[in-house]
Amino acid sequence: MGANLRGGEWSATNAVRLRRANRRLAQSLGGELADLYVASRKTSPRDPYRRAGRTDRTDRQSFLNRLASDIRRPGFAMVIAETDGLVGCAFGFPVRGDGFWWPGFDGALPRGIEQLAESGSVFAIVDTLVRPHPRDQDVARRLQERLLTDHRASLGATLVDRADHLTLSALRSWGWLDAGVVWKSTSATVHRVLVLPLGERAAAKLEGLADDPWTRWPG
Repeated sequence: MGANLRGGEWSATNAVRLRRANRRLAQSLGGELADLYVASRKTSPRDPYRRAGRTDRTDRQSFLNRLASDIRRPGFAMVIAETDGLVGCAFGFPVRGDGFWWPGFDGALPRGIEQLAESGSVFAIVDTLVRPHPRDQDVARRLQERLLTDHRASLGATLVDRADHLTLSALRSWGWLDAGVVWKSTSATVHRVLVLPLGERAAAKLEGLADDPWTRWPG
């Protein structure tokens, strides 16, 4: 479909297709990705993993500003989901153990995560956006898996608002593990750090996380 995708409704007949979007395509889709961001927030409190709440022009512009900054980061990658239009996306970039992504982490970074980050094997998923639909959780999971697989990451990482219990529950059911919390100095929001080991090597390094108290308490 090229760069001129239109963010339409879900198609009842067309299967959801995933494909990579390079920096140039991601930049050209800025407005449509912002529409997707707004649509993904139009949700009931029962729908997981989305940022529920009212969206105004300031929120939309803040998203576009963050997207523009993320696109410039080394290793940026995006996967988009389509039917007859744009219905979802996930994007992020690789992070190192001493990089900007970890400051504010409460306590010491688990050794297994630190080792994988030092080797360049950790990929941070910054955002996963999907239009509301009964199949949206499946599409969200597929987007994340494709993004991490394409990057050949050993460990996925993402941040979730500590109060967003539904998103936390959904990600945990997909195999994500709690690794701690991050306190951002620029925001009052406390985020949980979730990680997804890919392959036996990463799973072995994070074996202790499965028994950690972080994984047992939703709050």
